[in-house]
Amino acid sequence: MMRWNEKPVYLCCGHTDMRKQINGLMTLVKESFLLDPFSEALFVFCNRSRNRIKILEWDGDGFWLYFKRLERGHFRWPTKGDSDTMLLNRNELSFLIEGAKLEKKLKRK
Repeated sequence: MMRWNEKPVYLCCGHTDMRKQINGLMTLVKESFLLDPFSEALFVFCNRSRNRIKILEWDGDGFWLYFKRLERGHFRWPTKGDSDTMLLNRNELSFLIEGAKLEKKLKRK
C-alpha cells in the first residue's frame, strides 16, 4: 500500500450526493471522470452544503471510504467549471481539509 503523500488526489468539483457509498462513488469515478477507481489514487467528494467530504481509496485488496462531517463551518470547495475534476497533491488536500479549521478559528477572534 502506498502512503497518501505519494498518491495523486482527484477532487470532484461541485457537489456529490453523499448517499453514495463505495459502489456509487466507483461508478462516478469510472463513468464521469473516465478514471480507474482501482488506481493508486485518492478520489475526494463533497456535499452541496460543503460540510461533509468522502475520500475513496483502493489499497490493493479492498476499498477504504473515509468520511468527515463538520459540525460548524464548511470546506472551501471548487465549483464545477470546465472540468469535473481537479488534480491535487497531498499538501493541497491537507490545506483544503485544514482550511475549515482555520476558518472557524478566525471567526471566533
